[in-house]
Amino acid sequence: MGTPTDTDVLVIGAGQAGLSAAYFLQRFGFADRFRIVDHAPSPGGAWQFRWPSLTLAAANHVHDLPGFGLIEALGVDCDEFPASTAVADYFRRYEMRFGIDVERAVDITAVRRIDDDTSDGFVATRADGSTITSRTIVNATGTWDRPFIPFVPGAGTFTGRQLHTHDYRGPEHFRGQRVLVVGAGISAVQLLIEIARRAEGATTFWCSRTRPRFSEKPFTPVQGRAAVARVDERVRAGLPPGSVVSVTGLPVTSSITEARRAGILDWRPMFDAIAPDGVRWDDDTPNLAVDVILWCTGFRYSLDHLAPLHLRGPGGGIVMTGRLATTVAADPRIQLLGYGPSASTIGANRAGREAARLVVDQVSS
Repeated sequence: MGTPTDTDVLVIGAGQAGLSAAYFLQRFGFADRFRIVDHAPSPGGAWQFRWPSLTLAAANHVHDLPGFGLIEALGVDCDEFPASTAVADYFRRYEMRFGIDVERAVDITAVRRIDDDTSDGFVATRADGSTITSRTIVNATGTWDRPFIPFVPGAGTFTGRQLHTHDYRGPEHFRGQRVLVVGAGISAVQLLIEIARRAEGATTFWCSRTRPRFSEKPFTPVQGRAAVARVDERVRAGLPPGSVVSVTGLPVTSSITEARRAGILDWRPMFDAIAPDGVRWDDDTPNLAVDVILWCTGFRYSLDHLAPLHLRGPGGGIVMTGRLATTVAADPRIQLLGYGPSASTIGANRAGREAARLVVDQVSS
């Protein structure tokens, strides 16, 4: 076994997946054999940073953590509560109920294998230079800290304002402005409608690289399984996980139906370049003058701290294995949660249990 490490299991991230893994590690008899760290100053995972107008209902809810549901924790049906405060309160109560001692605010900047013959594990370096050694890693860092904006020629010349979903704080910041929303996902549609309806005097426009695909039929378990299977297949092949919306389409809600009638969802193809006063196309499409470009173009996985482990393969992704595709094929001591098929609040619970079981088996073998 070699020299003892600080802990048997280091859980990085205390969002839905990290808390789920911590719960099951306790259930499996590892209450004193793991440490969990999170970079945020308070409970709530990425939810605590969402814009104030996003309610739990609009966010398609948050799945209950194992052993203690959201309504049970808060005592009320909170669909119309701001997701940022409701989920933060829920996670705080959850941690207290099960005695999950999350170390905050801890930024893990790098994880390396211990490079000697006396120990079998990893050394995680914090931003202050101190370290934590562990035999296994459960990484549950999500995506919120890695907003993605695609490269477009001329972006640096734009004299207006550019921001990402990550930076959005409410429609009141767009009053009287011409706002271009870029993206084909649920967040793009939600923010486009919100700005169009609630930002006084604003004029909105919408475009994306791919044409938005709406689904008129209710979302079914069959569609959900198909979406998960597609992502699962990609990560097992070492490819970057794909978009769930590309499989399921955007569900047509009453809000979307009303927005269509009002002409808010007037989509146009992606522009080719950005000019100082707006955007332009290479064909005969007229240039569009705008004051704001709001990039609703998604996120990338927050995995930079794992770069020293050289986990990515030639396909651009990390080859995953295991029953729920949570195990890094190149190093089974590492579990990735929130990556691939476990990147949902429902998937996070199942993946948390599986990851906890697997690291317990690793340590006990």
